[in-house]
Amino acid sequence: MKWSVQQLQTLRHKGLQLNESVDMSQVMSVDREIRDVTPVHVSGKALFTKESVTFKLQLEGSMTLPCARTLNDVKHPFTIQAVEIFPLEEWATFEEDDDDVHDLDGQTVNLLPYIQERILLEKPLRVFSDQKAGPAPEEGPGWQLNVDVEDEHSDDTQVDPRLKKLGDFFDKH
Repeated sequence: MKWSVQQLQTLRHKGLQLNESVDMSQVMSVDREIRDVTPVHVSGKALFTKESVTFKLQLEGSMTLPCARTLNDVKHPFTIQAVEIFPLEEWATFEEDDDDVHDLDGQTVNLLPYIQERILLEKPLRVFSDQKAGPAPEEGPGWQLNVDVEDEHSDDTQVDPRLKKLGDFFDKH
């Protein structure tokens, strides 16, 4: 997933198709909450212009995260569409607010840091396991875990007596 500018210039007329698996286990050292990452399947193509190369990618894999309640392992699959643009000429100009345009690393294009960034951005804030028990304690000194999932649209909701008259107001109008 790394090419020199000279290699990319020679591939300009042939084109470049990507279809390989990449080990992204270094993501776990960046975010310690990610317990495991499967090899990421990277597919896509490179589109060349006179001054740049644009990679249109699809990243597929899964990461293992801890359940927010029980700390059990939860597999979270992901499919990410990404566009990464690199200038091939020094005089190339782009929109200033375009986040997909990246500087060269010396005279090379390296996609791995940008794939890693996309995976980290795809990580959800929390995931939940279907299992009720896990390594997380359910109670301790002075506290007890009370996880009751209630229906949000339940008709058994108690209305604050101070707001009771407000409910009557909407019934009249």
